[in-house]
Amino acid sequence: MSLLTRFKTLRGLRAAPEPELPEIAKTVAIIMDGNGRWARRRGLPVAAGHRAGTRALRRTVEAAIDYGVETLVVYAFSTENWSRPQDEVDALMEIFAETIERELPDLAAQGVRTRFIGRRDRASVELREQMTALEEDTRDRERLNLWIAFDYGGRVELVEAARRIAEAGVPPREIDENTVAQFLYAPELPDPDLLVRTSGELRISNFLLWQLAYAELVFVDTLWPDFGGRELHAALAEYATRRRRFGGR
Repeated sequence: MSLLTRFKTLRGLRAAPEPELPEIAKTVAIIMDGNGRWARRRGLPVAAGHRAGTRALRRTVEAAIDYGVETLVVYAFSTENWSRPQDEVDALMEIFAETIERELPDLAAQGVRTRFIGRRDRASVELREQMTALEEDTRDRERLNLWIAFDYGGRVELVEAARRIAEAGVPPREIDENTVAQFLYAPELPDPDLLVRTSGELRISNFLLWQLAYAELVFVDTLWPDFGGRELHAALAEYATRRRRFGGR
């Protein structure tokens, strides 16, 4: 083929069309960060920041419903958070129990199904019973799926998945991405389309390491207790400008 013929052939090829912009991120993950700084700036105890954070969670869940988000997964307590001062950990456990008792049932009345992802063996018996009861009571809700990551760490999840695969006797040559996904804490949890982190920090902090492989990341300066519908809308609008190729063109 002559150089002129090749040039004509290439000129006749059209570039692949750009993928359509998404209308909405159906699955949104949020790292709820900044409660402590919010409290310190106001001269309040850290626990006050965590309680303000529970109110921000409710606002955000209700806004997610309005915007058409189908699944919301939030990072409430990490495996590393146990290393915080004992009085703060105790306060967090108390606030967590209060949230389950007072805030989440109202969301259930709005059609929110709540489930928990992560370890439970280090929580008190009473807290574990509350978590289980809420999951049972909301299992028929379909308006929005709320996943709360409690005592969760992405690396621990992957280690435990590998251990369960080995215990199940899966032949090594049969292990693929689908196999690993089936042995995660919550195989039915969709991979997030969008991750939002508040407070200006620019890292994912061991959150959903497997599931976030192709998520769009949005970092905002707003401290979590000040987060709400307007901030969620802005993050969703930013997501809608992204063109997701998943490694392709």
